[in-house]
Amino acid sequence: MGWFYLLLAGVFEIAFTTAIRFTDGFTKVLPSALVLLLATISIYFVTKASTTMPLGTAYAAWGGFGALGTVAIGILYFGEPVTVWRMVFLSLLIISIIGLKLVTE
Repeated sequence: MGWFYLLLAGVFEIAFTTAIRFTDGFTKVLPSALVLLLATISIYFVTKASTTMPLGTAYAAWGGFGALGTVAIGILYFGEPVTVWRMVFLSLLIISIIGLKLVTE
């Protein structure tokens, strides 16, 4: 169940990091409130995950899921560049998350 909670935490992390783009430096109230709400939900789910798995694994996977998703959103919706090195390092991140999944009891 911990990995399911981590997946949910990652989805909400992707949502809150994407929403940050619309806060204009946290000067816009609604987008800023949305970021805080989504971040709270994300942290709730990573906290739930850490009750059934090692905290370090939960935190690393949460950050990895969020980073991967946020980069994907940036590429797909905001026209951020797709470079060979970016894809190499994202691939390493994916391999690392899979490795954590395989070695976590």
